[in-house]
Amino acid sequence: MVSEPENAMIDKTATLAVGQGGQTREIAMLLRAGKAPGLFWLGGFRSDMLGSKARALDEFGAENGLAVTRFDYSGHGQSGGAFLKGTISRWLEEALAVFETTKGPQIVVGSSMGGWLALLLNRALRQRGEDRVRAMVLIAPAADMTRDLMRETFTDAELLDLWEKGRVEQPSDYSDEPYVLTRALIEDGENHLLFGAPIRTHCPVAILQGGHDTDVPPAHALKLVSHLVSDPVTFTLIPDGDHRLSRDSDLDLLRQTVQRLL
Repeated sequence: MVSEPENAMIDKTATLAVGQGGQTREIAMLLRAGKAPGLFWLGGFRSDMLGSKARALDEFGAENGLAVTRFDYSGHGQSGGAFLKGTISRWLEEALAVFETTKGPQIVVGSSMGGWLALLLNRALRQRGEDRVRAMVLIAPAADMTRDLMRETFTDAELLDLWEKGRVEQPSDYSDEPYVLTRALIEDGENHLLFGAPIRTHCPVAILQGGHDTDVPPAHALKLVSHLVSDPVTFTLIPDGDHRLSRDSDLDLLRQTVQRLL
């Protein structure tokens, strides 16, 4: 199903069915027509494609005549599916399906969990023989987050809840609703861990990291850098930046980073 906004020549909304049978979910996408390399957005855990960084990326694409692809994972934003059924495998499957709707080389921009998914997406594509990821921009990348930033930080009480109740609830700095972390999410994440071996991207990688980020600490991003030993990597620390990196100056830096990679 496709519906057209006011400027149908430039932009459109669409949905994509992903999965089979009872696992099928409708993924909402915002697509901007333009030239290559396109810009491919991967949002964070519980974020959506209408956030400030995603919109800034789309505006940059419009100004430069570049194709831009944004979408919401299942259980997020405008997409169907239940959030509590979400796993890295599930959201990676959706990212791959949406990526296959794009044409030509792409610059993949991933924020937080989207940074982990960007690395997994690139690896899966190259294993298929596809080399369309021209470069990556990773914003506070939460690689291996289900282990390093979730399970290993749980208190004994939270670990007990995880195994007995199948979920952990934690307060959120960004919503009145708590973060719900399911046992399925944590266990599935073990299938996608990257740390412990060199990470080959076969393309330039630019990392943007806030110095005051408490969700994905700078040390975690530097741990990722230490695994990227064979490809060009730049690491930019914004000393007073938080996890969101959505101030005007942060968004300017994001645009400058994408421009450099072009």
